[in-house]
Amino acid sequence: MPFRMPVKGEHGGQLPSVMAVEQIGVTAPRYSASSELDRWVQHGRAADRSATTLRAPSARALAGASDKICRRRPRGRRAVAANDAPDKSVSSKPALIGKVAGPAHVTAKDDATRGEAAPTETIDFEQLSLNLVHLIAQGGKAVAACLQPGEESWLDGVGTGDVVGVARTLGHVAEYWLAQPQRAIEIQADLGRAYFGLWASTARRVLGGEARPVVKADAKDRRFADPEWSSSPYFDFLKQAYLLTSDWVNRVVKSTRGLDPQTRRKAEFYLRQLTDASSPANFVPTSPELLRETLSSNAGNLVRGMRMLVEDLEAGRGRLKIRQTDPTVFEVGRNLAITPGKVIYQNELMQLIQYAPTTGRVLRRPILIVPPWINKYYILDLSPKRSFVKWCVDQGLTVFVISWVNPDAKLAAKGFDDYMRQGPLEALEIIATVTGGEKAHTIGYCAGGTLLATALGYMAAKGDDRALSATMFATQVDFTYAGDIMAFIDEEQIESLERQMSRAGFLEGHKMALAFNLLRPNDLIWPYVIGNYLKGDAPRAFDLLYWNSDATRIPVASHSFYLRNCYLENKLAKGEMTVAGETIDLGNVTVPIYSLATREDHIAPARSVLFGSKLFGGPVKLVIAGSGHIAGVVNPPYQIKYSYWTDGPPVSNVETWLARAEERPGSWWPHWMQWIRDQDPTEVPAREPGGGKLAPIEDAPGAYVKVKA
Repeated sequence: MPFRMPVKGEHGGQLPSVMAVEQIGVTAPRYSASSELDRWVQHGRAADRSATTLRAPSARALAGASDKICRRRPRGRRAVAANDAPDKSVSSKPALIGKVAGPAHVTAKDDATRGEAAPTETIDFEQLSLNLVHLIAQGGKAVAACLQPGEESWLDGVGTGDVVGVARTLGHVAEYWLAQPQRAIEIQADLGRAYFGLWASTARRVLGGEARPVVKADAKDRRFADPEWSSSPYFDFLKQAYLLTSDWVNRVVKSTRGLDPQTRRKAEFYLRQLTDASSPANFVPTSPELLRETLSSNAGNLVRGMRMLVEDLEAGRGRLKIRQTDPTVFEVGRNLAITPGKVIYQNELMQLIQYAPTTGRVLRRPILIVPPWINKYYILDLSPKRSFVKWCVDQGLTVFVISWVNPDAKLAAKGFDDYMRQGPLEALEIIATVTGGEKAHTIGYCAGGTLLATALGYMAAKGDDRALSATMFATQVDFTYAGDIMAFIDEEQIESLERQMSRAGFLEGHKMALAFNLLRPNDLIWPYVIGNYLKGDAPRAFDLLYWNSDATRIPVASHSFYLRNCYLENKLAKGEMTVAGETIDLGNVTVPIYSLATREDHIAPARSVLFGSKLFGGPVKLVIAGSGHIAGVVNPPYQIKYSYWTDGPPVSNVETWLARAEERPGSWWPHWMQWIRDQDPTEVPAREPGGGKLAPIEDAPGAYVKVKA
C-alpha cells in the first residue's frame, strides 16, 4: 500500500517520492527514512530521491519513520502558557512535543532487540488527535467571542456603504477591460503565458534539469525568506505563481485607462490588500515554515494560536485586536515615559509637562514639543536610551511637552481651532510665565506639526512672535503628495466616517490604528497573524510597538475639519484655511524652520514634506533621515543605525535631492542640536519645573496619557 510523503531529492530541488510501506513478513532493504524526514522537516533537504521502503508491523514502526521531526526547535519567543512550554525536567535538549506511537511499555531498546529501527522521538498520533480536538474547541470559543454582545463587534464600522464603495471602485477597472472583449482576452492571455512558462520551468526542474525562476521575489520581502521557498519545487511553484498573479493584478490596474487619480489609487490599495492577504506564506498547507512547525508540534502551534486568537477577540470585545508585542512587559510611568518631570498646567484638552534639568546650566530658550493629538506623546519618551525627551534634557534644554487628553463624548464638539488655542498657544503662554517671558523653540511631530504650522500662521496674522524657531518631524503642510493614505480620502468615505463618529462623538483609536497598519500590512498585520495564530508564538516585547497599540480617540469635530481642510481640499497649502477667524497663510511664517523628512515614510512621504517646505516664508533647513515615520525620527545617537542627508539643492524631486545631498552616518539628533544652538547659544542657570511660579500638579507622565481608548 503506497504512502506518499514529501521526501526531497537533489537535481535542483526536492522531488516528492513514493514511500512504499510493505506488509509484515516482506523483506525490505535496511534504510533509515527517519533521517530523510528529519532533513525535510528541519532543513528542507534530503539525500535520496529513490522510493523509501519501510516495514510496517505496527503503528509504532510507522511512526518511527518520522524520527526526530517532533523535536521542537528553540524559539526566541516565550510559550503562551505553562502547559505549552517544553518540559525541561527531562533533558536539556529541546523537549519532545509528541510521544512514541504505540504501547507505552514498548521501548526503543526492545524494538532494537527485535532488529527494528524505532526512534524515541516520534509523531504522537494520540497527541495530534487531542490537539485537533482542542483546536475545534478553541475555534468555538473564537466564534463565540466574535458574536458576544458589547460596545463593538467585528462588524462594527463595516457598513454596506464601505462594501459598495470597494465594489464600485473595482467595477470601474473591470468595466474598462470588459468593454472590449479583445482587450480582456489579451490581458488574460498575458497571465496564461506567464503560467505556462512557470509550468514548463517547474517541469524541467522536476525532471532534473536546470531552470531559471520565471519571477523572483524582492530580496527585502521577508515572507519568502525561508530557504525552501526556493529549494523545493512545490513551494517555489506556489511562490512564483503568487508573484506572477500579483504582478499581473498590478499591471491590470496601471493599464486601465480613463480612471481618475483617486479611483486608481483606491483600486491599487484594495487589490494590494487582497493580494497580500492571499499570499501562500499566510496558510499552513502552502508555507514550508508553517507546515514544518505544524508537523513537528503535532498541531500544537495551531492550538496555541487559536487560544491567542480567542484572547485577542475577547480583549477587543468581539473585534480582533492583534497583539504586536507582549502588553504585560510595559507600563507608562514604570518603564515608558519615565523621564523625571512635573505636570505644571492642564486644561480639558492637554496637560503641559516640564522636565527636570540634569545639567547645571541650560540654553536660555526653552523647547515646546507638540505631538500629534491622534497619538500619545511618549513616542518621544520611550525607554531611556531611546527617549528624545531625555536626550534633549541631557543636552541642556528646558523641555516642555504637551500630553493630549484621550477624549470622550463630552469633547465631541472640540474642533481644530480649540486644539490650536488650548494646545500650543496656551502652552506658549505658560512657558513665558515660567521662564520669565522667554521666546521658545517649537517642535511638531506629524499631525502635531501640521497643527503647529497652523498655529504659527495664526500667530503671524496676529503679530505674535513668541516662537523663536520651528522644527517639523515628518510633517505635511501640503497634501498633494500625501501618499497611500489618500486611498481613504474622498467625499464619500469622509461622509461615511463622519456618520460613524457622530454616533459616539469621536473616532475610536483602533480605527485610526488600523488605517495606518493597512498602509503596511506585510509589516504590521500579516507577520503577527502568522506568528501569533499560526505559529502559536507570543510576540516579543518591543516598546515602540506597545506605543503603536496604545491608541487614542479623536473628537469628531477636530478630525472632520482636519481630513477635509488638509487632505481632501488641501486648503492649508492654498492659503484658504480659516481657523479661529483668521485665514492661514504659511508664507507669513518667517521663523527659521528645521524640516525633517524620513526616506521610507508611508504616512508623510518625503516628497510631500519636501514639496510643502517651500510654502514657508522663512529659511528652511531640510534634512532627510533613513528609515520610516517612527524609526527615522526615534533614532538615538547611541547606536549607528541609520544615516541622514542634508544640504541638498532646492529641488522638488527627492531622488535628485538625495543624490546631491551629503550623507552622514548615524543619528540626526546632534545635527539638529547644533542648529538649535545656532539660533541662540546663550545659557542660563537650570530651571526647575514650575519655575517657582506654578505649583506642580503631579509627576510626569501625568494622568491624561494613561487613559486607555
